[in-house]
Amino acid sequence: MAGFAKLVPSARGLLVFEAAARSGSFTAAAREFNVTQPSISRSIAQLEADLGVALFTRSATGLTPTADGRALWSAVREGFSGIEEVIRRIKEKNAARPVVTLSLSSSLVTHWFVPRLGAFTTKFPDVDLRFELIAGVLRGSAENVDLATRILADDNTHYHRWAFSPEIIVPVCSPSYLSDHGRLMHAGTGEGHVLLHLTDAREQWLDAWGSVADRKTSRAKWLEFSDYAVVLQAAMNGEGVALGWLSNVSRALLQGTLVPASDRQINTGRIHQLIAPRSRPVRPIVSDICAWMIAEMQAELKALHPILRPDIL
Repeated sequence: MAGFAKLVPSARGLLVFEAAARSGSFTAAAREFNVTQPSISRSIAQLEADLGVALFTRSATGLTPTADGRALWSAVREGFSGIEEVIRRIKEKNAARPVVTLSLSSSLVTHWFVPRLGAFTTKFPDVDLRFELIAGVLRGSAENVDLATRILADDNTHYHRWAFSPEIIVPVCSPSYLSDHGRLMHAGTGEGHVLLHLTDAREQWLDAWGSVADRKTSRAKWLEFSDYAVVLQAAMNGEGVALGWLSNVSRALLQGTLVPASDRQINTGRIHQLIAPRSRPVRPIVSDICAWMIAEMQAELKALHPILRPDIL
């Protein structure tokens, strides 16, 4: 290890490099370390100077690891994953209760998981949960958590995966809003309606909204939020119509706090999956929690049959 210390004077530089390579952004890495972006940039520059090679190509669209950068990232990621697993085992061996970390959208936690916390505690009385919440569109690495929800590309081999819910989109609103404003016509102008939207998904959601989302002709009022959990809460409060992802609004539909706001129901053909990194073994307790979440979701999907079109599930 003395030789390693001479090759890389600062182990922190490798930690910073791993975060930048994983996130593809010095700014995102800076948030992880709670430092400024220039500080991350200086650390990478120092590491590149120590190694005598460029590790990234920098462009307006972000960072791309060079061939040397990719080779180093592969080695660093493997080494850090092993260290992380050993430290995790040491901590768990000396801890009274296992801790399971979940990376989920804030909306799934707020509107699906939190109502089930009592059932979860009954099922897993000796497990502590740690939630890493994603406010907007699900994205980002899930390498450093036990279980996450994502929609993965078919060629992504970094994770174990289990089907959780089909991606079905149902415009939703409160019963009182529907009574006051009537059903939303997606081919119309939206006059008299309020459309609730997620800020960083405007372009991605245009097809689901239909021509009512054309800002040139739309006469609807728009309210945009950066957190999808708030979008759904505003819909429940009667403030407007939101696009409801079934995995997030299933319970509200069953309880009647949300109702379909139009005749539109879209099955994208994609699957929301529960995933776990292949870089370390999946603990039995994580497998049990995964199975419990899937069973809960499947029971809810079955109960939704009377509400949804027969061909949608």
